[in-house]
Amino acid sequence: MEVWIGRDGERHGPYTEADIRQWLASGEVSPADLGWYEGLADWQPLSVLFPQAQPETSDTPRVPPLPTTNDNALEDVASFWKRLGAWIIDYLILLLPTALIALSMGAPAAFEHFMSQVESGIAPMVAMADYSRTVRPAAMWSLLVGFLYYAFFECSRWQATPGKLALGLRVTDMDGQRLGFARSALRNAVRLANAITALIPLISYLTVAWTSRHQGLHDMLAKTLVLNGRASDAGNPSSPPGNSNTFSA
Repeated sequence: MEVWIGRDGERHGPYTEADIRQWLASGEVSPADLGWYEGLADWQPLSVLFPQAQPETSDTPRVPPLPTTNDNALEDVASFWKRLGAWIIDYLILLLPTALIALSMGAPAAFEHFMSQVESGIAPMVAMADYSRTVRPAAMWSLLVGFLYYAFFECSRWQATPGKLALGLRVTDMDGQRLGFARSALRNAVRLANAITALIPLISYLTVAWTSRHQGLHDMLAKTLVLNGRASDAGNPSSPPGNSNTFSA
């Protein structure tokens, strides 16, 4: 039987029944921690689920950090091609808001002006510099929308953008846990830097192909992983019918 443990608004596991009994007996987890397994109607204290697993001493058990996610799950990293497919899906999704920003901020008119300058004999480099200055605000807004899209989705309960969700991926920290917004923002600040520099994008994404855990430069700097399996399957079991005692992450 595999059991999930709930603590401080987060789900951890799954763990084996034998491990939990051992941790209860040694005081490594608290009897007050909530537990749930497939078929159980609601979350219950571990002391109720495992009444015979008592601490070895009469003292109140300490409450240390829960054991980390199974090592095998942390090694199930997403491949380069799967991550590329997710990126393409997200790119296509972001085309709509990017196009709306460009239209609303005069990018088509700026391009027409650029073409008319070239046709009138103005040096292409001069015309391009003028065009770049004109569309720069629209480009910056588009980059900001992309940054917020990735940062908020990857620290959400889904732990993934729509593209990653479609391909069954999730973003985690090095212990397999959900990202906080600060770490997600750091990860995607590097992604934003990729978009406005010439060399880093190639290095950042090619490292996904050759590093042992398929980490891009943004993953290594933010200490994150992209794993196979949706968060709902790997870390958020189907919530049982709730009442006032139901644990909610």
